Amino acid sequence: MIALNGLSKHYGRQALLANASFQLNPGEKVGLVGPNGAGKSTIFRLIVGDEEPDGGDVQVPRRLSIGYFRQDAGEGSERSVLDEAILGCGDLGALHHEVAELEAAMADPERADELDAILERFGEAQGEYLQRGGYELDARTREVLHGLGFEDRQIEGPMSALSGGWRMRVAIAQVLIQAPEVLLLDEPTNHLDIESILWLEGYLKASPAAILMTSHDRDFMDRVVTRIVEIDEGELVSHTGDYASFERAREVRAAQSEAAFTRQKAMLKKEERFIERFEKHAAKAAQVQSRVKKLEKIEKLEPPKKRVLVPFEFPTPPRSGNDVATLAGVAKRYGDRTIYDGLDFEVKRGERWCVMGVNGAGKTTLLKLVAGVIEPDGGTVRLGASLKLGYFAQSALEVLDPDLTVWEQIDQAFPTATTPSKRNLLGCFDFPGDEIDKPIRVLSGGERSRLVLAQMLYNPPNFLVLDEPTNHLDLATKEMLIKTLRGFEGTMLFVSHDRTFLRGMANRVLDLSGGGEGVAREPLVFEGSYESWVERTGHEAPGVWH
Repeated sequence: MIALNGLSKHYGRQALLANASFQLNPGEKVGLVGPNGAGKSTIFRLIVGDEEPDGGDVQVPRRLSIGYFRQDAGEGSERSVLDEAILGCGDLGALHHEVAELEAAMADPERADELDAILERFGEAQGEYLQRGGYELDARTREVLHGLGFEDRQIEGPMSALSGGWRMRVAIAQVLIQAPEVLLLDEPTNHLDIESILWLEGYLKASPAAILMTSHDRDFMDRVVTRIVEIDEGELVSHTGDYASFERAREVRAAQSEAAFTRQKAMLKKEERFIERFEKHAAKAAQVQSRVKKLEKIEKLEPPKKRVLVPFEFPTPPRSGNDVATLAGVAKRYGDRTIYDGLDFEVKRGERWCVMGVNGAGKTTLLKLVAGVIEPDGGTVRLGASLKLGYFAQSALEVLDPDLTVWEQIDQAFPTATTPSKRNLLGCFDFPGDEIDKPIRVLSGGERSRLVLAQMLYNPPNFLVLDEPTNHLDLATKEMLIKTLRGFEGTMLFVSHDRTFLRGMANRVLDLSGGGEGVAREPLVFEGSYESWVERTGHEAPGVWH
């Protein structure tokens, strides 16, 4: 279907791809993996023709329909979300709007003299529209938008009212509505909550389209893809199976490479010792020459390159009192919309609460109330004694100074700390070597998140309030963060759409939807892990059945 043959691609001196080959077959679902900057997005751009390879070729059948979702939210327009989703879904979307415009033109008395031409074009357009299933387009678009978390009021409302994250959801909808033969999806889950991720999983699994995608959500990858293609030193290496099986196979390969390198290193050292010992002995001259020639012919193995993020061992935070946070009779409203009306909730020392709930249930609002970012309209929010609170939200990225480098940010935050300890901190959060000299203004969203978390955890609070801490983090960094926070001896209250993080962190669940669909009058307080909550309720997110 799509074939990449012997591709090479350079950016300046950096070689992203070197003689890379890969084929995407009809109906196949493939996950594309590799560290940040390895060239995953470049491969997408090469396939759709946005870029040209320096060598090799990309073969795409001429009539093949391709839907490409990229990390580009676009500008907010005054069109409704529904119209924008339909208009952006390709030729059928344009035809949809043309039919609507022709219907309006036929009813316009001022265009009566054009009626014959309008009727002729309407007959042609309506026939093609009917043949291509256009009259189901409105319903299909609404179904996709609902699946991605939109409420009816948002669907009918203007695009300009949406944040960048919600505009990204519209962009995903546009690609899905096209129903193309091939879907190219570059990090489709970045701006989705867990309910929308679960819906998208089911949609993609049922889709007949061939799929090539990247994702930092390993559960999502495991459930959708049947093959993994890794960008490894500029080559494309294929593995049949999901991400979990690929990871196991990669660990085996790494161990084998390490063992082969160690064996060869020991053998070379032994041979070199023999040569050094007997190079001046006439009786051993023939053996020495033989071994010299043998060493010259041996292809030296390179030491295995490993990207290992070691969990950061932060100091033990000061011990807080037993009562960490107490909410009593809390009320919170936004205009006519009531979020809480008499909420009671307690957090005790050592508890790790994940907050679940459907869109609009008040997850972020709860965290903001506890962190003191907003005030309740009624009731009280009281924090306990000896408490040092650390609050992470996407707005926390604003605490970074864009005029500083990564190193300068940490150095100014902790001027009395030793240089080795600060370098160790940055290395754990994937800022090795010269990466610490990057200006903050050029950092990606994921890099900024890593830097804020590093700064927060270096001198850790005893109460962490985290709103989507894994947003934009790649798989390796997420794993490191989970391992780091497992050793955290304080208290946590957090919202996350990443099921690996939820399983690794939560020992309590606050389900603001009450264990069912919609916003319940009484939240469900579950004193057990996220996995136990899934087993009890039968769903991985409120209203989404497992």
